Amino acid sequence: MPTFAVIYTYTSDHERRFAARDEHRSYLAGRPELLVAGAWAPDEPAGGLLVFRAADRAAVQAVLDDDPYAAAGVIADVQIREWAPPLGPVAGALTGDS
Repeated sequence: MPTFAVIYTYTSDHERRFAARDEHRSYLAGRPELLVAGAWAPDEPAGGLLVFRAADRAAVQAVLDDDPYAAAGVIADVQIREWAPPLGPVAGALTGDS
């Protein structure tokens, strides 16, 4: 099953994003397709990285469409990229080859 990296860029509406944060986190925590997710460090532009293992890009998009952050309007940009990590201690787990 393919692995996808999703890059979120947030709007500058920090209050609205903070108000939706708990619901966003709860929603993602319940997604079996999600391998890992987190915000960029505070000194980086507001956004985050999410890594999914899903059948295809459309399956990832469906999860993102229902993300409470999308409903709150705090996502300025989304990039979905299929990712094939060939090296490192978790590469096999991310590609299903472990």
